[in-house]
Amino acid sequence: MTKRQIALAVHPQRPHAVAAAEAFLDRVTGNGITCWVRGAGYDALPDRLRVGNDVRRFEDCPDVDVELVVVFGGDGTILRAAEWAVPRGFPMLGVNLGHVGFLAELEPSEIPSLARTIIERDYTVEERLCLEVTLRDRPGGEVLWSSFAVNEVSLEKAARERMIEVLVDIDGHPLSRWGTDGVLVATPTGSTAYAFSAQGPVLWPDLDALLVVPLLAHALFARPLVLSPDSTVVIEMLENPPTGGVVWCDGRRSVDVPPSSELTVRRSPHTLALARTTLQPFVQRLVAKFDLPVDGWRGRAERRASGAGDAH
Repeated sequence: MTKRQIALAVHPQRPHAVAAAEAFLDRVTGNGITCWVRGAGYDALPDRLRVGNDVRRFEDCPDVDVELVVVFGGDGTILRAAEWAVPRGFPMLGVNLGHVGFLAELEPSEIPSLARTIIERDYTVEERLCLEVTLRDRPGGEVLWSSFAVNEVSLEKAARERMIEVLVDIDGHPLSRWGTDGVLVATPTGSTAYAFSAQGPVLWPDLDALLVVPLLAHALFARPLVLSPDSTVVIEMLENPPTGGVVWCDGRRSVDVPPSSELTVRRSPHTLALARTTLQPFVQRLVAKFDLPVDGWRGRAERRASGAGDAH
């Protein structure tokens, strides 16, 4: 019988993440599953696991085809794992051992049931839109850099004291020229990340859409825009300031953007595949992650009125 292949991504500097991964491996190995652990996460595991036949270093067989990547850490660990999991098409299941953990599926209290979930394949996979970004030295010119993003592509000023001047084009038509701190192009998944902090709208993750959010633009029209998923956003960096800017993908991969260059952002051929163990509505996730007050004054008043009626 062919063994199943699972990969693990572990935040090696968080002892509780390493301990959670250790407990998971104790439960899941020996059930016809080989676990591949990447990099420093593998080195952080106890020797008794690292020498086991069912726990191996991912780098020893980088072409292994795994059915799932289980991530122990916060959103940063998930985004780090996405750098190699998304291009390979591997689904990811995140265990939140960080802070907000919007990309994570499970909370620490649910870790004991995780091994059973994996062994029984009791999960589904949803596909989410990703972004593709291309930087050219001039409009239509030579490609300087390209990457992908799960959350957002952000073009930002390089010098704190100077705004950047950009011309934003949507689907081949110029939209506006902005003097701004930057411009974000985000996915629905990323609408609760950087775009959320920049006062962009929250988009439900099952939407197919692109989100454009200007950052403190000095302009009469500088509102967040929700675009078709098939739209192409082109941002031309004008010559002012001469220092240019910098582009970031998910806050992890960056490159300098020289004046007169052109940044193109569109839907990526890759998707973010996230494993789901429950069908929790997204609104419940918002309430839980942001600790939103849902027990309002009307509810309390109604309960008081009901109690008073019972007393009579």
